[in-house]
Amino acid sequence: MTATERRASLGLASIYGLRMLGLFIILPVFALYAEHLPGGESHLLMGIALGAYGLTQAILQIPAGWLSDRYGRKPVIYVSLLLFALGSFIAASADNIHWVIVGRVVQGAGALNAAVMALTADLTREEVRTRAMALIGMTIGATFSLSLVLSPVLNGVMGVPGIFAMTGVLALLALLVVRFVVPDPAITRFHSDTEANSKRLGEVLRHKDLLRLDFGIFTVHAILMSVFMQVPSLLHADGLEVSQHWKVYLPVMLAAFVLMLPFIFVSEKKGKVKQVFLLAIALAAVAQAILLFAPPGLWSVTVALLVFFTAFNVLEAKLPTLVSIVAPLAARGTAMGVYSSVQFLGAFFGATIGGALMQFVGGNAVFVFGIVLLLLWLIVAAGMQSPAAVRTRMYHLPEMNDAAAVELRRRLAQLSGVREVMVVAAERMACLKVDKHGFDEAAVEQLVMKGA
Repeated sequence: MTATERRASLGLASIYGLRMLGLFIILPVFALYAEHLPGGESHLLMGIALGAYGLTQAILQIPAGWLSDRYGRKPVIYVSLLLFALGSFIAASADNIHWVIVGRVVQGAGALNAAVMALTADLTREEVRTRAMALIGMTIGATFSLSLVLSPVLNGVMGVPGIFAMTGVLALLALLVVRFVVPDPAITRFHSDTEANSKRLGEVLRHKDLLRLDFGIFTVHAILMSVFMQVPSLLHADGLEVSQHWKVYLPVMLAAFVLMLPFIFVSEKKGKVKQVFLLAIALAAVAQAILLFAPPGLWSVTVALLVFFTAFNVLEAKLPTLVSIVAPLAARGTAMGVYSSVQFLGAFFGATIGGALMQFVGGNAVFVFGIVLLLLWLIVAAGMQSPAAVRTRMYHLPEMNDAAAVELRRRLAQLSGVREVMVVAAERMACLKVDKHGFDEAAVEQLVMKGA
């Protein structure tokens, strides 16, 4: 990466991470806080408040990307951050559960994810864009883990209203990062590899394996939110004060990260992608069963969380990779947009259903819900074809007309190890799906440099 690309990638990753921090950081403490608010005795309203951001985020995710194509990346990001800050301050000042719901809805309306991804594509060359996107992905994972550890500590210092207010202030500070740290793009244009195309939505929504993966990310985040409707109360009932919950989350998240590594190794190096994927789903179901059937106690909850977050980490790492492998190159940006929207929709669904089950059936029904949903996903995922051992490579092209692009695509497709080719003259970009082994990169680079 050039210095400008590094600056852009780090700046945008920090903004993306901050946004996710603001959404994740209340997870471990919100249920215990909300039950003391007027209206919070309703677990259904509590669940809606916890997951409300996901509904507006899911609805506005793709349109925000389209707006950034028309009005510019930074203006959309500015508006998104201001909405997020406004929602945070509304939630911070709320004196009943209904105003918290309003705040969370407004937070979710600050849907900047698609605009950030598009700006990342504007500011990076094709050859390094994957690394920039990976940096943003790692930031999300680190932010989530950090949120679970920081949240109980911050709750002891400033309470949940203070946490909401803090995220609002951080969102306002992020405006300065966008203005003064992130470079202005020389050219803003549509990027097929990162942005949703309305013309491709039908193709993506009819693709069976992509639908399986979408159902997967929906399930993962639905269960994540439903778990945090119940687990904080279990820890509290076991005698652990809220401010001390980090003593469970910190070792669990560290150990889960270490335990994830062998799964990733077997998946990548041994070619056992589908087997590892199905095993991770099964482990997540086992974690729910431990919470449901194990004798109550701090150790049983800790073991269940360790098993769950090991599986969660594996699934979070593999799902977007599988979407990228399975999606046709011309529809990859659209597939990722739908995937991201469904992820947030799952968060809303899981929190809302979790709250409804706690109110009308009982706390253990949340874990039954998790088991049923995961077993259903296991059945759905079992029908998925084993993904090919491929990777995606991108190349910047010299200026060319459409006829030359068609000829280049034809010649690239004939090379050994090339599975699929997309050449877009308007974007001066070639994108290839290639075998991990047996791919002649030198031949591709030679054709790309010549332009035909």
